[in-house]
Amino acid sequence: MSPVIREARPGDETHIVAMVRELAEFERALDQCSVTETQMRAALFGESPVASAFLVEVDGEVAAMAVWFVNFSTWDGVGGVYLEDLYVRPAFRRRGLAQALLAELARVCLRRGFTRLTWAVLNWNVDAIALYDAVGGEPQTEWTTYRVSGAALTELAGA
Repeated sequence: MSPVIREARPGDETHIVAMVRELAEFERALDQCSVTETQMRAALFGESPVASAFLVEVDGEVAAMAVWFVNFSTWDGVGGVYLEDLYVRPAFRRRGLAQALLAELARVCLRRGFTRLTWAVLNWNVDAIALYDAVGGEPQTEWTTYRVSGAALTELAGA
């Protein structure tokens, strides 16, 4: 059977959180992953959703996901899609599912008049980098990503 890409729906937070944890383990950072199904349900399906997700099913089994949100380009004056997480379960890799999810996100961008699809990749994830290069992704090497979180975030907020 061929893969089916669909929008996440209530109840899918169970699958999504499980895959987020699998991804965190793959990225050697499971100890930093604290997301709960309740949080994911609110983020995706709550009163004011802040994220969206696509799932890929193969023979009725959830095989992959893309979690994303809309961002905004001040230079272009329109929105874009930021891909937060793309994950394909090991048993389903090398079947084109990641590329199919990227293509679905590209279609979202075009339908909405967005000009950008953006994501980040760990420098050591050579398989993902090879895919991203193959689909025309361009590394933004002139930019350095910064993050403030935890105690530093609290301290900054109090400044």
